[in-house]
Amino acid sequence: MSEPLVSVIVPNYNYAESLDLCLRSVLDQTYPNLEVLVVDDCSTDDSVAVAEGLGVRVLSTGANGGCGNARNVGVAATRGEIVYFVDSDVSLAPDAVATAVRILGSDPAIGCVCGIEDPEPLLHDTVTARYRGLQYHYWSITAEGDITFLFPALCALRRDVFDDVGPFNPDLRQTEEVDYGYRLTRRWRMVLTGEVRGRHDHDHALRGLLRKLFHRGRLRVPLYLRARRFASGFETQSRAWGSLAAAASLVTLPLALLSPFLLLLPAALLVLSLACDAGMYAFVLRRNGPAFLGLFAAVHFVVNVTITAGVAAGAVQWLGSRAFRRLYDRTFPAEATA
Repeated sequence: MSEPLVSVIVPNYNYAESLDLCLRSVLDQTYPNLEVLVVDDCSTDDSVAVAEGLGVRVLSTGANGGCGNARNVGVAATRGEIVYFVDSDVSLAPDAVATAVRILGSDPAIGCVCGIEDPEPLLHDTVTARYRGLQYHYWSITAEGDITFLFPALCALRRDVFDDVGPFNPDLRQTEEVDYGYRLTRRWRMVLTGEVRGRHDHDHALRGLLRKLFHRGRLRVPLYLRARRFASGFETQSRAWGSLAAAASLVTLPLALLSPFLLLLPAALLVLSLACDAGMYAFVLRRNGPAFLGLFAAVHFVVNVTITAGVAAGAVQWLGSRAFRRLYDRTFPAEATA
């Protein structure tokens, strides 16, 4: 029996720096039956030239609409039995496609396979990039197995599953993957596995990372209030408490001006925040030693505070905006019309 055709779809917006490595990793796959398409979301850099220089077909979205819309355009323009999404800042391991195809074929109930990114960043070796690589890798490996949180930077799904679930919501940015994961896992299994690997060009500037995480926290509020649960596979109750405790430690710190004994409260909250991610800190200590652990913990504290601030902003927006509360009506259509 011949191998099914796999359509590798690479959504891209201004990632010329990493796109060459991404596409070369796709073209060097051990899996033989591939078609490759870059869907360019109206980049202003040299992305299109990079892709065309490697002989890869490029399709434009026509107007900048975000990753979800670019993926939809890519699916509509390809014909493979399996759709493989790879973000343009990700480089695949040589067997990433072959392994995903094998896992999809092992159980008809599995509709989607997501891979895990290596802890080392692809390009930039800044403190922020090293932090993000380690944090993202650890949170991923602790979630291996069945999940409801889609990892779209590195995932494969059967075309019939995509047709059944429907396209990504083009109105969403930053949260389209969580939304899609909820919809997909209503009828299909979605698996996260370290057998499928890649390496990511993570955010290398702290400001950019914090901006992204703030808006992701804000935009998740109406989704999680509708779902009444976290998506399994990445964001957990323990990590949510860790973020809240970090922010609370900062908020209560001025109490120490009233009495030195009141310093015990923010100290206790900080310890609680660290305890919520104790396994991650132990992982970083083993890999990178105590000096980097201190830097890692400092960055993670700022990340936790930023996420909490984003959630708080989202809660305020949810109270004041009917349109914001209805952002995920497509995900919960029965409830929206009830």
